[in-house]
Amino acid sequence: MTNLPLTRTDNLSLMERVSSLIEEQSLTKEELVGYLRQEMEIRAFENNIANLLGKAVLKGASHLYAGEEAVAVGAIGALRDDDLITSTHRGHGHAHAHGDKAAKTPEARQDHFNKMMAEVLGKSGGYCKGKGGSMHIADVEHGNLGATGIVGGNIPVAVGAALAQKLSGTDKVVLCFFGDGATNTGNFHESLNLASLWTLPVVFVVENNLYAMSVPWRKASKLPDAAKRASAYGIQGEIVDGMDALEVRQVVSKAVDKARHGGGPTLIEAKTYRYYGHSHSDPRAYRSKEEEAAWKEHDPISVLKQELKSVAMLTDQEFEEMEAQVEVKLEKAMAYSQASPEPSPAEVETDVFAPSKTGPVDIEKEAAWRERVRTDKSIRQITYAQALVEAMREEMARDPRVFIMGEDIGLYGGAYGATRGLLQEFGEGRVLDTPISEATIGGAAVGAAMAGMRPVAEIMYVDFTPLAMDQIANQGAKNRYMFGGKTIVPMVIRTEGGAGRAIAAHHSQSLESLWTHFPGIYVVMPSTPYDAKGLLKAAIQDDNPVMFIEHKMLYKEKGPVPEEDYIIPFGVADIKRPGRHVTLVTYSRMVLRSLAAAEELAKEGIDVEVIDLRSLKPLDIHTIVESVKKTGRLVGVTEAYENTSFINEVLVQVNEKAFDWLDAPMIRVASANVPVPRAEVLEDVAIPNEQRIMAACRKAVS
Repeated sequence: MTNLPLTRTDNLSLMERVSSLIEEQSLTKEELVGYLRQEMEIRAFENNIANLLGKAVLKGASHLYAGEEAVAVGAIGALRDDDLITSTHRGHGHAHAHGDKAAKTPEARQDHFNKMMAEVLGKSGGYCKGKGGSMHIADVEHGNLGATGIVGGNIPVAVGAALAQKLSGTDKVVLCFFGDGATNTGNFHESLNLASLWTLPVVFVVENNLYAMSVPWRKASKLPDAAKRASAYGIQGEIVDGMDALEVRQVVSKAVDKARHGGGPTLIEAKTYRYYGHSHSDPRAYRSKEEEAAWKEHDPISVLKQELKSVAMLTDQEFEEMEAQVEVKLEKAMAYSQASPEPSPAEVETDVFAPSKTGPVDIEKEAAWRERVRTDKSIRQITYAQALVEAMREEMARDPRVFIMGEDIGLYGGAYGATRGLLQEFGEGRVLDTPISEATIGGAAVGAAMAGMRPVAEIMYVDFTPLAMDQIANQGAKNRYMFGGKTIVPMVIRTEGGAGRAIAAHHSQSLESLWTHFPGIYVVMPSTPYDAKGLLKAAIQDDNPVMFIEHKMLYKEKGPVPEEDYIIPFGVADIKRPGRHVTLVTYSRMVLRSLAAAEELAKEGIDVEVIDLRSLKPLDIHTIVESVKKTGRLVGVTEAYENTSFINEVLVQVNEKAFDWLDAPMIRVASANVPVPRAEVLEDVAIPNEQRIMAACRKAVS
């Protein structure tokens, strides 16, 4: 038989060992009995969930924590009330221990238990209004930044939350829970490297329950101990008996104290065991009954009960009274959940985005600025890149929570020098060069934003953003909705895309449609220096994730940009050229090509109205529809692949909203459905040019 709990090597009696642990940690009887109560409540909660799943009363996936209670209770017991945690899909125990610690009265603790149960059951009275469920419980208000259904998905978020504490000068610590399976993901390695490099106040807790879904740890790692991986990142690694809350608390307390005083991260491996399968459908055929029985001889509740009895801090009668109280608490939680209504169907589209900070007045102001930029020849001319730098400089000066991070953004200024000079002006505390770690750049931005900062994170090419897709899309974009609208994620991902420099398929794509697909994130693609500055300032001030995509061929383009402060509200398209015969909808570099084509077509008597979307999401469909009502024709132009490009969405919406005004079929002009070629002659053929745009407009009016 293998995989047994840690064997003790000291010769101390149980009473001596427990007394030493209690004295070292200055624990009171109230605290100790509270830890036992928490373990018992977590066990009762999980057994109840298992029963409900067995009766098919509860639908969906629930990953039960029974057997691992000592890890959550002991680790969270080592925290202050204002510290933060991130959790996993097997996170009921973390959520309960954390919420119970935050609750200061029996009534508050019951309310917490009620909300947890209601959330797992998908009821409106749950922590997240039933939108998160079992795998996504969060209580951001009290420092629980939420659980994730993605293995290892919370680790970069914890790093970002810890970064926020360091940048803002607090002494708070972030505790990050994850399972042994997560230690084999890229998120784990990228995150530990960054946390170590920046000496961040984060404690990583690996709950090694010895199995992923069914694969045992010994088949997933050559090293028997996950904690030994800490040495690769120059940080301390510790192993602890995850079935003993007092042992866990002792080890985590030291790591938390170290982190709180500037000592950086620690990796703690808690050897533990889950009593149930990976999920309800798991028959546990991969492990023996003998192994399960051996681990249950070291049950966390029994261990702590015996420890407290050994030092005369618990009697059998007190334990029996606690059992009865836990049963009553569970019954109340179920009664609350059953009485809690199902979420209203009207709630399905709420909480996707934080409320907009701009309104009609801002739109009117920006329209006036736009008119001035078009007519006032005295306005200075600067490049697209300079406009971006100005936007970041102004927002960093205005709001100390704004910082920028990314690869080579300091001395070299990132992609095409767009951040050059900001390091000298604001220092390394506001301009952070990162390792090549796209996933952790994205995830750290999420965590820092959730913890109160306003990060502007650069990923050098849009081609690389899929490497961070889980973090940006699954964590950043979905958190507000999954957590019931109780959080904001004010972050900007700056990146650049498009062809034109003959650098082939991995550095030349237009992947904006990937990002418009995900709810909860805005997508912005400016075409002029004026738009670039105003939209970036708006993005930094916004309370939602924003994918800000620049074009590599626009950085040197010059245009008028006011020196005065202004922003451009999202969802407001710009008619760059009025016309009567054809509506041409486009964005980014294709605006320039479309305008050039329109001028040539004017010589033929074809008057083209060119609409620059500026922001793809939110989309200003109203301006497009009104133009189509006037012209009766629509041509959509995009540098993205024709297959599933965003311009297809524009055509669909026009078909739904303005079909009766169309006098001809709509036409799209897009890139060929081939990887962007290296050879200039092939690249030019693959990407829309003026001739193809002109041909499409001629066809529309013919």
